Amino acid sequence: MNVLRVSKWTIAAFVLPCLIIYVCLVFVPILVSMYSGLLDWNGIGESKFIGLENFRTMLFHDPVFWPSVKRTLMFAVFSMVEIPVALAVAMLLNRFVKKPNFLVSAYFMPVILSVVIIGQLWKTIYNPAAMGGMLNQVLELLHLNSWAHSWLTEPKIAMYSLYFVALWQYLGYHTLIQFTGIQNIPAEVYEAARIDGAEGLKADWYITFPMNIPIFKISIVLAFIGSLQAFDMIMVMTGGGPAHATDVISTLMYNNSFLSMKYGYGSAMAAFLVILCLVATIIINAIFNRLERRFS
Repeated sequence: MNVLRVSKWTIAAFVLPCLIIYVCLVFVPILVSMYSGLLDWNGIGESKFIGLENFRTMLFHDPVFWPSVKRTLMFAVFSMVEIPVALAVAMLLNRFVKKPNFLVSAYFMPVILSVVIIGQLWKTIYNPAAMGGMLNQVLELLHLNSWAHSWLTEPKIAMYSLYFVALWQYLGYHTLIQFTGIQNIPAEVYEAARIDGAEGLKADWYITFPMNIPIFKISIVLAFIGSLQAFDMIMVMTGGGPAHATDVISTLMYNNSFLSMKYGYGSAMAAFLVILCLVATIIINAIFNRLERRFS
C-alpha cells in the first residue's frame, strides 16, 4: 500500500480517466467555441474565417452588448447580497433553534423546484391584471396603489423584479452551505470563548465568521459565477424583453446563435463570458486569500 501511495504512475492511472473526461467536456468545448468566434457561420452551412471581426463588432458596434454586460454584472453583484443574509440566518438557526434541520430544508425547497415552475409562479405573482396579479392585489389591500406596476414589462423595473426572484430562489441554497460550515466549527472553541467573555455577536465576529471564511468564499464564487451565466429563469419569465431590457450576456448569446442564426457571433459572446468568469474567479480568490491572512 505504501508503494502504491507514493507511486506517481499509480496516481496518474487513477487521475487520468477523470482528467480526460473533464478536458473533453469542459476545455475542448471552450476552445471550439473560441475558434467558432473567429468564423462567419450560421451553425449549419459553410463557414468563413473572419478573424477578430465578430469580437470587434461585439465590443465596438453592438448597441445592446455593453448594456447586457452591465445587467449581467449587476445580477452577479445582487446575488452576492444574499450571502451575508444567508450567513446571518444560518447563525440564528444554529443558536436559537434546537432542531433546525426542518427549517433549513424548508428554505432549500425553492432550489429543487424546476426553473420553469418558479418562472411561471412569479409571472403569476407579477401579473399586473386584476385577477392574476397577486403582488398588485396585496399592494391594493395595503392602500399602496401607487406602488403597483407592470413588473415584467416596464423596462426600468423588469430587471429588478428578476433579481428578487433569483435572491428568493437561492437564499436557502446558500443558507444550507453556511449552516453546514457553522456546524463543523468545534463547540469547544465557543466554550473557551465564553470563558473569556466572548458571547453573542462578539463570538460570531471573532470565531464564526473567521472560521467560516472558506465556506463563505465558496458561496460567493458559486453565486457570482452562477449569476454571470444566468439564463433559464430570464428566458422563462421575459425572454430578454421588453426591448432588450432584461437581456444578459447568455440570453443575447442564445438569441444571436439560434434565433438570428449568427453562430459565430454568438460564440464570440460565449468566449467573452468564459473570460469574464475566469477573471471574476481570480479576483474573488485574491480578495479572500488576503481576508484569510488577515483573520489567521
